[in-house]
Amino acid sequence: MSDVNAFIALNRFGLGARPGDLETVVADPVGWLRAQVSTHAALAPALNDQLSSSDIVKDIFSVRKKKDKDLFNKTKKKYRKHFKSELARRMGHMVTTETPFAERMVAFWSNHFTVSRTKAITGPILPAYEREAIRPHVFGKFEDMLQAVTGHVAMLSYLDNTRSIGENSVRGKRRKKTMNENLAREILELHTLGVNGGYSQNDVMEFAKTLTGWSFGGVQSRKGKNKKPIHGDFEFFDVTHEPGSKTILGKTYQEDGVNEVKQVLTDLASHPSTAKFIATKLVRHFVSDDPPASAIRQIEDVFMRSGGDLAEVSSALISLPEVWGDPIPKIKTPYELIISVLRAVDGKRIPSYVLAKGLISMRHDPFNAPSPAGWPDVASYWMSPEALMRRIQWMKTVSTRISGTMKPEILLEQTVAPVASEQLRFMIAGAPSADVGAALLFASAEFQRR
Repeated sequence: MSDVNAFIALNRFGLGARPGDLETVVADPVGWLRAQVSTHAALAPALNDQLSSSDIVKDIFSVRKKKDKDLFNKTKKKYRKHFKSELARRMGHMVTTETPFAERMVAFWSNHFTVSRTKAITGPILPAYEREAIRPHVFGKFEDMLQAVTGHVAMLSYLDNTRSIGENSVRGKRRKKTMNENLAREILELHTLGVNGGYSQNDVMEFAKTLTGWSFGGVQSRKGKNKKPIHGDFEFFDVTHEPGSKTILGKTYQEDGVNEVKQVLTDLASHPSTAKFIATKLVRHFVSDDPPASAIRQIEDVFMRSGGDLAEVSSALISLPEVWGDPIPKIKTPYELIISVLRAVDGKRIPSYVLAKGLISMRHDPFNAPSPAGWPDVASYWMSPEALMRRIQWMKTVSTRISGTMKPEILLEQTVAPVASEQLRFMIAGAPSADVGAALLFASAEFQRR
């Protein structure tokens, strides 16, 4: 294997090189990646001491029920602080991790199953959502991740399923409430089949019927003998569930309460349209903004043959000839860029407010995607002239802060040396100061791309 392949492994599949990584990986880039394809690698034990989504939701709803405005404001402030703290821990883990391929896959699937901070209840629990519903399944079965995500309080709240009431349910008849189809539509369009996956509006409505009743403890009022303690876990409310059979994609599902959705998700997870949709997104992420059809077919076939085994799918991605061709076909997102800078400088102290301001300035605020479709995975979204200027400005800021601890020539050798042009080497060697040299490196195409 060549030095270029080591660069590809560390950047295409990883999060950027740390000092010494190129020398370590160059002997066997493929083996280094394959060793990371394990459930343990994605679990991030360093983050496990954080609060669970259930504990946070229970606390918020318990305080809300007391109708004490001051207490509620204090609680909101507490969880804003907690959210920022866990974001910092999450970023720190990505900077120091020995298994960056696993972290890249966590980020990919977290974006695929996007939940955004657009609602009061979803914001504080999003890092927990990623830990609970995404990380355990990154190298497991796609169906298991789909089931976990769909039943998580974050997704149920974000896509308004807690407000969805079957018209013929006990509560629907009494209050003349209607269904909300958001979750059903996004599962079909964004999570499984894809927009051209062969479903109809009627399939969306029928699927929405099966999802009625899927909620969590705390959002439904309980009185009298039905009163239960507030909690933040999944709960199925049969009083809001639409009764009767439902027909989705030509298959009829008999009335079975909470199990109806589980059966539908099982079928969606193994559908050929799902395999093609997932394969296309993965190849776009790892190969090219314009994913080649041959690579899509290979990943699609592995997905179908393995029953959606994401460990096998991930291994198949590593084996694609296309990923070992052009070393820098993809633009890094702002978050990827910042992580790769931090890894390059070996975690040298950069104030958290500089990182946060950089992400906001470059419009990649974590867990704040513009829509349920997640952050786009193409250069045209991230590289407008204005966006490029914002990147350069941040590079100047951060380079000034690390100039006294790192020499730009050494940074180049430890990060982009296998793909560095003679022009880049010449510019950095002739830079008037260390901070200018570092800024030139970080702003270069070799560093900005993967």
